[in-house]
Order: sequence, then structure tokens, then C-alpha cells
Amino acid sequence: MNQEAADLWARALRAHTTAARLVDEDPDAAASRAYYAAFYAVSALFTMQGKTFRKHSAVEAAVHRLLVKPGTWPAELGTAFSWLARLRRTGDYGGGIHVAQSEAREAVDKASRLLQAVHEANPESFSGI
Repeated sequence: MNQEAADLWARALRAHTTAARLVDEDPDAAASRAYYAAFYAVSALFTMQGKTFRKHSAVEAAVHRLLVKPGTWPAELGTAFSWLARLRRTGDYGGGIHVAQSEAREAVDKASRLLQAVHEANPESFSGI
């Protein structure tokens, strides 16, 4: 595994752990960390394939175009990634609108499934979940 992918995977694992810890205390922050866990994990997978993206929207589009559309991942994982991205925007920029505790729990669960999918794509490189 290259160093960039290793760093991104380590960030994904830390963000996931933090998200799970924050669900009860700060659902907005938990949702944000859950999204970033998925974002870093998917970015690590793409980095291993020689693909990098500059924008969050480009990573989201790549999940659908490069993983879901060809059938590598089920559509539910693409939907989960997009849902996490929308929830993160609420948590980070929602103003008076906040993430509910139940949504934060769901976000951690969806992030777990995405990290598991990345692990399954390359178990020898992406371990520790």
C-alpha cells in the first residue's frame, strides 16, 4: 500500500471511532466525522487505484460511476455515501437545523458499512476495522 492510502485509511479509522463516541454528546459532529470516515476510506481505495479527486462532489460522483455503476458495490452503498454527504452538510452548515441523535447513529452505521466494503476490496491493505 502506498503511504497516501495508508494515511487516508488511518484517518478513516480515527474519524469512525470519533463519530461513534460523539453520537450522544454532539450528533452534528458525529455525522460530520461519520461522513469523513467514509470519505477517507473511499479516497484510500481510489488512491490505491491511482485515482485522486480534488472535490468532495467528485469523490461522491466517482463512488457511483466507478464502484456502483459497474456493479462492484451494491447501489445501497452509493446511496449511503450520498446520504452521509448530505447529512454532513446539515451538521456542519445547517444553521438552525441539526442532526438528530438517531440520524447520527445511522450515520455511524452507514460509515461502518462503507469502511467494511473498502476493507473487503483489499483486506490485506485495509485492516483494523
